Amino acid sequence: MNRRTILILTALVVLGAGWYLFRPERLFVNAKISEGFPVAASAKPASIVKISEGNFHDGAHKTAGTATIHQLPDGKRVLRLTNFETSNGPDVRVYLVAANDASDNDTVTKAGFVELGSLKGNIGDQNYDIPADTDLSKYRAVTIWCKRFSVNFGTAPLVPNS
Repeated sequence: MNRRTILILTALVVLGAGWYLFRPERLFVNAKISEGFPVAASAKPASIVKISEGNFHDGAHKTAGTATIHQLPDGKRVLRLTNFETSNGPDVRVYLVAANDASDNDTVTKAGFVELGSLKGNIGDQNYDIPADTDLSKYRAVTIWCKRFSVNFGTAPLVPNS
């Protein structure tokens, strides 16, 4: 191979790796979702218990909406994001964080967290199941986290419902 061919192949590999890591198209593409509340139509609203709730504040990205944890009639607990909006990005996850709030990246990584799954959409209402063994007295905030770059997009400190 001549030098020019090697340079072209190297440039293509570097561009491909850069695209894969940063996913720049996600800066311009929103993933909208509109999930309904996860309860059968026969369930009575009084049998659904609101455990805690909080509003998102910005982290590294503008983030808005409400995070609410509900206990359903069957005992299952669900995190619901409503009127939610944040930036899109690669490998964005939803975490419950073992802290009262998390305004920076270090708080999330040092306090500890439970991952609830990949963010379903960066705009809209969505639900996430909470593992049955999760101690909600310990995990008191919801964070939207970019796993690839270890960045806190935004956090909702949860206040127990009284």
